[in-house]
Amino acid sequence: MLVDSHCHLDRLDLEPFDGSLDNALNAARECGVKQFLCVAINVENQPTVTGLAEKYDDIYASVGIHPLYTKGQSVDLAYLCEQAEHPKIVAIGETGLDYYYADETKEEQQALFRTHVKAAVKSNKPLIIHTRDARQDTLDILVEEGAEKVGGVLHCFTESYEMAQAAMEMGFYVSFSGIVTFRNAAELREVAKAIPDNRILVETDSPYLTPVPFRGKPNSPRHVVDVARCVAELRGQDLQTFSQQTTANFQRLFLNQ
Repeated sequence: MLVDSHCHLDRLDLEPFDGSLDNALNAARECGVKQFLCVAINVENQPTVTGLAEKYDDIYASVGIHPLYTKGQSVDLAYLCEQAEHPKIVAIGETGLDYYYADETKEEQQALFRTHVKAAVKSNKPLIIHTRDARQDTLDILVEEGAEKVGGVLHCFTESYEMAQAAMEMGFYVSFSGIVTFRNAAELREVAKAIPDNRILVETDSPYLTPVPFRGKPNSPRHVVDVARCVAELRGQDLQTFSQQTTANFQRLFLNQ
């Protein structure tokens, strides 16, 4: 059993599945993927994301504003907390900081990130963190806003082990996507080897970041198996053991199981 701990089901390219989300989900289920966390990125797609979680027993959802969608988004603490009351919404995010693509909105990103952390603490829901080229600011805001009270995950991790360690000390998990399979990701693979068993997750971030050997083709949740296989091999574990561990980690973090 595997979990795709971060995917965007409302954005999948469904052409390989005859235009059917059901077919895409069933293809993943046939590969052993039994749960999906569909992650929100802005106010506009929130109803769709929540609706998918309502429709399917094995899909969970989040509420949040991706840092690249910060500009023009007017979101307050009350909105996030209200959405988080939904029984199928299990996390706040994705939220965080991205200075690589949107350095010009740095101050807006920071303010909205703080609001998300406050909402997580108030709602007692874990955070889903996106961070790129903003290591210290990300960690500083997590500390300053008391994120250790709820923890969460650094999703699609591409940073240093030192950052991962600092986040894990605050109760965070570290999730790896198809990037870990890329030829130029040697340093990241070393990080993947070092994360403790009880702090590691896998994801697709589909429709983005299709893993090797399927790069160039649309990504979907079924490819979380390929990510898991790569990371398990790096860590000297068999796929079944690794799958059981990451599933248990997901259920502990997001479902309180």
